[in-house]
Amino acid sequence: MPEPSFEPIEPIRDRGPVTNLPLPRFVSLKASEANVRRGPSLTHRIDWVFQRRNMPLEVTEEYENWRRVRDRDGAGGWVYHTLISGVRYALVTDAHIALRTRASEQAAAVADLEQNVVARILECSEDWCRLNADGYKGWVPKTAIWGVSDAEVID
Repeated sequence: MPEPSFEPIEPIRDRGPVTNLPLPRFVSLKASEANVRRGPSLTHRIDWVFQRRNMPLEVTEEYENWRRVRDRDGAGGWVYHTLISGVRYALVTDAHIALRTRASEQAAAVADLEQNVVARILECSEDWCRLNADGYKGWVPKTAIWGVSDAEVID
């Protein structure tokens, strides 16, 4: 008789050993400048400095009060936990994308967002996210931004 098998109800995700939050996960840069270090301590060399407040980052590891993060281009390192926030922002990756009144390509455009605009994520469905970009609120396809995972829904 074959062994019984089962499928998990939810995909099994890794959890951070410090926060018990999912890994990887998206966060944003709370500070206007953040030293990015080669390792998780002040004794490690600074490789570069992130200089854009609210820039979305992806946390990939945790060690004590340090978080290993990466940006859209994969550049990253270790930053101190107080320099990042759970407030969600997205980076526009398309050259131009219309911010729409509804989650539909046929909806009226509210504004045109250019590549590298950083906007606050208000909510996301399976395929669309509602953003606030400099006071303009509207919907964009998830495929046009970085800072939210494909299957993630944000209320």
